[in-house]
Amino acid sequence: MGKKRTKRHYKSKKPKKNIRFQRVLEECGLLISAFIITFIIVIIGSGILFLGKINKNNMIEPTKVSMNKPVNILLLGTDIGDPNQPNKKSIKRTDTIMVLNYNPEDKRLQVVSIPRDTLIDVNGNSYKINAAYAIGGEKRIKSEVEKLLNITINYITEIDYKAFRECIDAIGGIKMPIERNMIYDDEGQNLHINFRKGEVVKLDGKKAEEFFRWRKNNDGSGFANGDLDRIENQQKFISKVIDKCTSPMIIFRAPSIIKALGDNIDTNMSSFKILSYGLKFIKIDSDKITMKIAQGIPKNIHGQSFLVFDKNLNKDIITSLASSGKSTEGVAKSDITIKVLNATKITGLAATLRDELIKLGYSRIDVGNTQERSKSSILANNENILNKIKSSIGIGKLEEKPDKPEYKDYDVVIILGKDFKKFE
Repeated sequence: MGKKRTKRHYKSKKPKKNIRFQRVLEECGLLISAFIITFIIVIIGSGILFLGKINKNNMIEPTKVSMNKPVNILLLGTDIGDPNQPNKKSIKRTDTIMVLNYNPEDKRLQVVSIPRDTLIDVNGNSYKINAAYAIGGEKRIKSEVEKLLNITINYITEIDYKAFRECIDAIGGIKMPIERNMIYDDEGQNLHINFRKGEVVKLDGKKAEEFFRWRKNNDGSGFANGDLDRIENQQKFISKVIDKCTSPMIIFRAPSIIKALGDNIDTNMSSFKILSYGLKFIKIDSDKITMKIAQGIPKNIHGQSFLVFDKNLNKDIITSLASSGKSTEGVAKSDITIKVLNATKITGLAATLRDELIKLGYSRIDVGNTQERSKSSILANNENILNKIKSSIGIGKLEEKPDKPEYKDYDVVIILGKDFKKFE
């Protein structure tokens, strides 16, 4: 994973000036790094030693699922809370909340990050979703995520953020080219970031933490697009972490990585499940891994800022999670939303295809025109839907649906080029 980067979805309010590290961790970076590294180390030969160190800590029972069925794993990044009361959930925070969805049928992995400010309702009161863990432990946060994304969570994994710093140190650090000046000092947090554009820095755990924390410089310059650019910056780092962890030489560092991770991870997954999914995850092609962030509309409620999850904005995420693992036949034609675009000078071509698709059982179809092109193609982010449409109309070129506003309301976009042959 690392050469090809899939699209990311995000919408949020402008970040505050002084932000704590736990807030920074709401995005996918630290948690997914630690989680993937964990599975890699399991696979390279130290699984038994590692699995013996994983904690259960009286976690709720999992909703077990067969290995040949889709699985949803809830990944929670928790702070340590009180070091003297490590099992007291009411003082821990889950500033990273992610769902890892794996579909064994098409070998696709989706990682959906839920911002910590997402609004939830608890007995008529407004809370941010990162408070759910403190309110009712794993059971409450699990139910809130299930309700939000309309899914069933099968397993839960909790990772202490301390694992990230220790793991980067354990793998020997990461060499990172610095693409911009990153200069920020905050005496109150004892935070001092000083990276210069053009240099290549070997980031140990502490410096990697600084790299992830940075948003802007003391003079106000920084990422033009705020958190969206910061996530992209983080994912460049994650790619290098994964590249290093898939190198054969990493096996010599396995003991120190095991030590770094073992005491900081709780899960209700069995040792067998961890090993089995680890074997599957490590074989996934990079173009079949998608990282997404649930979108929300900023809203102020009683003086607090929230992100209100909007199902229309997150239609692609909800649809892809719901369709995960269904066979082609299991996706109802009447549920698929389609946009047909005429990219030729032939008048009425899109309408002709719409009429033919209606005869085949599709009903939610819009038509339009677009810039002329030679080749026809089908754009969609769900492989099952792609295959169904392909079998219906015979267009062979399949592409990922780009993140464009005009496409967001559709499961499929069909572009008719000059090579398209009308139905006889």
